[in-house]
Amino acid sequence: MLNIGWFSTGRGPGSRGLLQFVQERLRAGEIDARIEFVFSNRERGEAAGSDAFFEVVDGYGLPLITHSSAQFRRRAGGPFAARRAEYDGELRQKLAGYRPGLCVLAGYMLIAGGELCRAWPLLNLHPALPDGPTGTWQEVVWQLIQRRAERTGAMIHLATEEVDRGPVLSYATVPLTGPALTPHWREVESIGLERAKAEQGEALPLFQQIRYEQYRREPYLLFETLRSITQGEISIAAAASQAAGGGYTPGGRCLDDQIAAAMAADAG
Repeated sequence: MLNIGWFSTGRGPGSRGLLQFVQERLRAGEIDARIEFVFSNRERGEAAGSDAFFEVVDGYGLPLITHSSAQFRRRAGGPFAARRAEYDGELRQKLAGYRPGLCVLAGYMLIAGGELCRAWPLLNLHPALPDGPTGTWQEVVWQLIQRRAERTGAMIHLATEEVDRGPVLSYATVPLTGPALTPHWREVESIGLERAKAEQGEALPLFQQIRYEQYRREPYLLFETLRSITQGEISIAAAASQAAGGGYTPGGRCLDDQIAAAMAADAG
């Protein structure tokens, strides 16, 4: 059985939804795996969003381990980036009793330092294709609009010290053309991107539609990646050897067919 460590800050409904999506399928026995623990860099009572996430964790009876990064910042002083290794060291001490085969970063809002990346394989979900934009999902969407991209997607990669550029395990593609999107592209073209951003911001219909198309596929991408790992179709060791060799080479296994089949099955 594959033991999974789950890392999440648990800020909002997206974090809760990812955990529920995967855990329900694990409980149904779809793959031979289990979530061994959930880790959060927030404590209970620090934020309403995280507390709602913790209620989901508790509802499943999953072990919850917390280590407040906010409290650490106040205690350590100075820039957090300069003390990241120290925080990650304390985190590892708290998780010393667990032996995950891999860990999933699902809404975990801290950058994993080198020591943490080397402790376990860390799977990170990034809302872009392997050769696509880096940054937050908001930054990615704006870059796609600026580039007039015809497709996007999401990928699962191994977290490394180079943010959003670790070896790719899997990806899914999302077309940004077609009847549903054409009117939104025309709107931006007619008024200009800068005006659209200034007047509508993230409420811009094109922005919302692109994010929706990514968002609805991401849970399926994560779970189908875990399935492919347990079935030996994706090798973490092979990806890790690529990381050890240095450099960045976009790649990974395309899971479009598996995701489409799973989405169709859920739609009934």
